[in-house]
Amino acid sequence: MTFLPLPKGFRLATASAGFKKPDTPDLSLALCDTPATAAGVFTTNLFRAAPVQVAQSVLRERATVRAVLINTGQANACTGAEGITNCRRSLEMAGAAFGLEPADILPASTGVIGAQLKMNLWERAMPVLRESLGKATLEEYATAMMTTDAFPKFAGETLELAAGRVTLAATAKGAGMICPHMATMLSVVMCDAAVAPEIWRPMFVRAAQATYNRASVDGDTSTNDTLYGLAGGATGITPQGGDLELLEEALVRVLGKLAYMLVQDGEGATKVMRIRVTGAATQADAEKAARTVGHSQLVKTAMYGKDANWGRIVAALGRCGADFNPAAVRVALCGVDLFADEQPVRSDFDALLKDSLEQRDLLLEISLGAGAGVYELLASDLGHEYININADYRS
Repeated sequence: MTFLPLPKGFRLATASAGFKKPDTPDLSLALCDTPATAAGVFTTNLFRAAPVQVAQSVLRERATVRAVLINTGQANACTGAEGITNCRRSLEMAGAAFGLEPADILPASTGVIGAQLKMNLWERAMPVLRESLGKATLEEYATAMMTTDAFPKFAGETLELAAGRVTLAATAKGAGMICPHMATMLSVVMCDAAVAPEIWRPMFVRAAQATYNRASVDGDTSTNDTLYGLAGGATGITPQGGDLELLEEALVRVLGKLAYMLVQDGEGATKVMRIRVTGAATQADAEKAARTVGHSQLVKTAMYGKDANWGRIVAALGRCGADFNPAAVRVALCGVDLFADEQPVRSDFDALLKDSLEQRDLLLEISLGAGAGVYELLASDLGHEYININADYRS
């Protein structure tokens, strides 16, 4: 078991409610001892799950909360008015168990879309969840968030600021339906610095754009994507000026580690492609190119098969919608030039890349030769196991 310190003022709880499987942790709560400045970044999918809708309404009305409540096994998405009612009822149960108002708690759910919450199991699990408060580690908390994840995802960092020492700790879950646009992806960040909401909330939007929004497994954006950030302030340290810049840099590093883990743990994935596009006319064009290549099933299966098939890469570029001259495009994989001047650079690239393609991490560099636009995307490969997992997900 890996130990990472929790930020001051936070306690964690987990329970096995039986939402999906017996004796498997599937319910968790992160509690801040004092009101914490709250930030939330959510899915842009028009079919927003009930917990997303409820949380957004809470954060519109208040700047602080005390807790985050997460369940797996039931996404509570596309469940209509009953889903909203059940979500609010779960918050009432948790509030009663932990001495909080329902509006003090932000909800998040993951699992099968369309299934209503099993409220009898929620009621039965609350005393167990309450009893575990303060006993769960960050790793155990991350484990209770998992669905098809192969391993728990958590990261943290302690910063020495001019005003003193502060700690960040974060967890995430997700392995399939991953293409966040803020997949099924949930993430919680805890921090013991004191940060005003007008600073904390924009910081999280920027951090999500730089990390989670640049990670993709299968190109599917979930109904439930949620990133929460709670700044409890138990250290009494209020970062100012350069300290705020250092805090945001640390947040991006922590979320960047988790974004990598999400792609690494993509359902059936064996590779993490770091697709770096440069020389685009605009950043938007660079993003189009990176995402089209990263989401191409032909490119993804080639990487799974350890096949340096540059033809699939340039074919994807040609349909990405970016503005460039094909004669100016250059492609390199793991440091080996594959394509330039509208033709292959060399014929011996398979032999040169044999050892590199055995590795997990693959760097794919693309220059469009059209400007200064840059974009980087993390994307997984696509193997047989992805189909095995998703063909019978509901059963």
